[in-house]
Amino acid sequence: MSGQVRALNLIAGEWCGAADGQTIAVRDPATDEVITEVPRATVADISRAVDAAAAAFPTWSRLAAPERRRVLRRVVDLVESHSEELARLVTAENGKPLTEARAEVAYGLGFLDFAADEACRVYGETIPASTAAKRIFVTRQPVGVTAAITPWNFPFAMITRKLGPALATGCTQVVKPAAQTPLTALHLAGLLVEAGVPAGVVNVVTTGGPAFGATVLADPRVRKVSFTGSTEVGQWLVARSAANMTRLSLELGGQAPLIVLDDADLDVAVAGAIRAKFRNTGQSCIAANRMYVAAAVYDEFCRRFAAAAAQLSLGAGSTDPDVGPLIDDAAVDKVAQHVDDAIAKGGTLLCGGKVRDFPSRTNRFFEPTVIRDATDDMLVFTEETFGPLAAISPFRTDEEAVTRANSLPFGLAAYVFGRDATRLLTVVENLESGVVGVNDGAPSTPQAPFGGMRLSGIGREGGRYVMDEYLETKYISYGMA
Repeated sequence: MSGQVRALNLIAGEWCGAADGQTIAVRDPATDEVITEVPRATVADISRAVDAAAAAFPTWSRLAAPERRRVLRRVVDLVESHSEELARLVTAENGKPLTEARAEVAYGLGFLDFAADEACRVYGETIPASTAAKRIFVTRQPVGVTAAITPWNFPFAMITRKLGPALATGCTQVVKPAAQTPLTALHLAGLLVEAGVPAGVVNVVTTGGPAFGATVLADPRVRKVSFTGSTEVGQWLVARSAANMTRLSLELGGQAPLIVLDDADLDVAVAGAIRAKFRNTGQSCIAANRMYVAAAVYDEFCRRFAAAAAQLSLGAGSTDPDVGPLIDDAAVDKVAQHVDDAIAKGGTLLCGGKVRDFPSRTNRFFEPTVIRDATDDMLVFTEETFGPLAAISPFRTDEEAVTRANSLPFGLAAYVFGRDATRLLTVVENLESGVVGVNDGAPSTPQAPFGGMRLSGIGREGGRYVMDEYLETKYISYGMA
């Protein structure tokens, strides 16, 4: 991507800048060059987007489910036909390798596709009454205006995961993409307009800071907010939601443990661990940060895993390497801090450990890094690194591995590799994580529920489970005349 074309926000079916003309520069993480500028929406702009969503809600919510499905089907077809453009936008503004960007678009398209089918599966119920003079019905109806706040690490899929079920159930939505990666969202907005999504049903505003969250949570017309991001921001949203009892779905930070049992197929375990750790340069909430490996296979796993990590190619996402740049300089500093801390506390560096210089590139290319002999007091084992650093520690018993895996207050994802079904199920049942990959380093899929326990969030997205997040349940007691 190149050029200085300014993108605009979509509010009430119209493309517009910020009320005060302020903008945000969108930069390529690989070069730090400005791709374009987008509006820095004001509180007035955000409120106008809520106005538009509220005005569009009565008509959209009353539209027959098959009609909403037909609109979503047109969206799916258009996204599919523009998938390469979307993938290249993801790479340009996020930095991820092009192959991964294409996979993200396909993944995100799956949420829209699944939601289109679910639009016609919002069922009610008839309940036997306690008297012949009554009938009892249960109906489901859309919650109303919703808002979505999405992160920079998956700028397409995290929008479609929220937008698809909102539209399918009859809700309208105001979307705020991350300030670092707004272009994918704005391109998607254009496809929604082209597909015939009515004006105001979807509004996209770009801005920075807490203004969006504060504005939508202060507005009683916004009945639900879905957020993917840090635990700290999630806690702030929870506190702000109390005033209007706004419904929340929160997918928050993770510190995913990965356990390798002593009977694991090490080829499978190494390949799965590489994918779980280094996908999107380790910038994933479900990235495996803490690796616990049975003592009997510890040395061999460390050797194989480090050898595989050292072979991963590093470069600008547009060249389609295995690992791309980190999103910004602060991300680089955090990975370096975690590496230095681990080595200072006795960890052994097996590969990587430093920034690699590329001509005409930023210093955001951190080598895939593996450290063995990690301890529970290291930063890499207590904080979410969000980068291409894996730390490995041995364990003696399955119970020890589970206890250490559950020792932090996070519970988004976990991974277990082994062969004995009874042992695997015992470990899985005792892990306090919302998502568990068993011999699988990439468990996320559109048809399954995704979400965390404890400080990793509330609610679920994906599959039929997400539909409940956008629906109210109404009980009707009907007296027979």
